[in-house]
Amino acid sequence: MKCFKKSIFVSAIIFFFTVFFWTAVFAADDEIRIGVIGPMKFVQGIGHWNGALMAAEEINAKGGVKVGKKMMKIRLIQADSNEFLSVTDATNAMERLITKEKVHFVVGGFRTEAVFAMQDIAMDRRIIFIGCGAATDELCGRVAKYYDQYKYFFRMTPYNSTCLVRAAFIHVATVGALLKKELGIEKVKVALAAEKAQWADVMVPITQAYVPKMGMELVGVWRPSPVATDVSAELSAIQRSGAHIIFTVFSSSVGIPFARQGGELKIPAMQVGINVEAQKAEFWQATRGHGNYVFTSATYAEGVEQNEYTLPFVEGYKKRFGEVPTYTAGTYDAVRFALAETIEMVGTLDSDTIVATLEKRVYKTTPSTIKYTVDNLGRPLHDITFGPGYATGLGVQWQDGKLVGVWPNHWQPAPGVDVTYKGMKPIKIPPWMIEYYKKKK
Repeated sequence: MKCFKKSIFVSAIIFFFTVFFWTAVFAADDEIRIGVIGPMKFVQGIGHWNGALMAAEEINAKGGVKVGKKMMKIRLIQADSNEFLSVTDATNAMERLITKEKVHFVVGGFRTEAVFAMQDIAMDRRIIFIGCGAATDELCGRVAKYYDQYKYFFRMTPYNSTCLVRAAFIHVATVGALLKKELGIEKVKVALAAEKAQWADVMVPITQAYVPKMGMELVGVWRPSPVATDVSAELSAIQRSGAHIIFTVFSSSVGIPFARQGGELKIPAMQVGINVEAQKAEFWQATRGHGNYVFTSATYAEGVEQNEYTLPFVEGYKKRFGEVPTYTAGTYDAVRFALAETIEMVGTLDSDTIVATLEKRVYKTTPSTIKYTVDNLGRPLHDITFGPGYATGLGVQWQDGKLVGVWPNHWQPAPGVDVTYKGMKPIKIPPWMIEYYKKKK
């Protein structure tokens, strides 16, 4: 009798684990697993997760993604890359997503040094990886040079470093023209403040070469640490240089003390360029209001409508998370428009089939229209097109506690072309700067 009971008990255990195993297998067959990788303790990674979460919830609420004749739900797996502090942590996180979680796709990534390493791991496993944070040109340059290995990488946001510089120079030129008109400045002087990071390195020589071509004078280059907490020495030196514009190139936390201390010292120069920290709602409080009049490149601004998808996304994101999304929330576009739509078009999760279709698509996302570029030899880059009708980004400025869109506001890049979006506002010059230059006359 004891042997009989033991046999029943063992059989029950075997039955339970068999049912559990096959249930898990069939459940896995009915889901699309997408890894979301980023620095999850920082605003950039939080944006990665929030954007992807919104897209997955919207898609799943409608029944999922139609793959052939089968409907499949999306399951997101979060991976904290800790990439600000450790490239090794980032590569380990990518390895876990692929080998342990068995993801079909990965979206996210922010710090260039880490994304290069994560890219290699994903490409070796033929996993489509859509970058939503790193701007370095070479991430897509690898696709053109070594297509068979790197064709599984696509950029979603932002546009590459070269285009970021182009857009930022347009912003600088726009502000420079305003300062000339309103303050009577004959030759605008520019100071470059770029964080010590690989993605920013390329911008230094380009800025040094290009600023004089705009009819402006570059008065110096300052390279604070990406995590510096005191930049008063740099700001004082910039003030002594007589700069009218401080061209900022910041993706990390240094953007907060730089803006705060610049406002506290009332430096008579406008901060214009890239300051990722200035794109988020907490910036106003973090700078204690001294970040007023900071101008930065951005992707979204409340009340600004680039196309029919923009406002529903921005308003939905703000309602859900309490703030306007930063550009790393482009994981929403990666999941919804790049992956889900393409999967439904091809009816399979096969990476090669998806790549062949995705790279030929021209499609709208929440801030732009995506068209993938080729290099000067005609080779696919899987990079996004910058310019009117495609991805332009925004110039945004803090004005008395509100982040408003100020560019493009009747931007005319070519004869007969006038680019603007609904909800744009005029650029404001800091009042202390106006007063300073009035006294100098």
